[in-house]
Amino acid sequence: MSNVRHVLVLPDRDAAEEAAQALGERFGTDEEPRILRDALAGEDDAEDAQWLVLLHDEREALYPGELDAFAGEWEGWREEP
Repeated sequence: MSNVRHVLVLPDRDAAEEAAQALGERFGTDEEPRILRDALAGEDDAEDAQWLVLLHDEREALYPGELDAFAGEWEGWREEP
């Protein structure tokens, strides 16, 4: 079992939710991605938050370049490990 995890950084909650749903449809992922809000310490304003989509890739079947392009569709990016 691999411990590979991908983190996609998205600009807002709607984009994160749409991307999380589309991941399974496009890449056939087994596990539902987790969505987390990431804000700087003391930031309460949702406008200043980023949203993270965490995806475990136990089969190591997802290619970083494809995930980069995928996240870019929502003006996001894949965080390097």
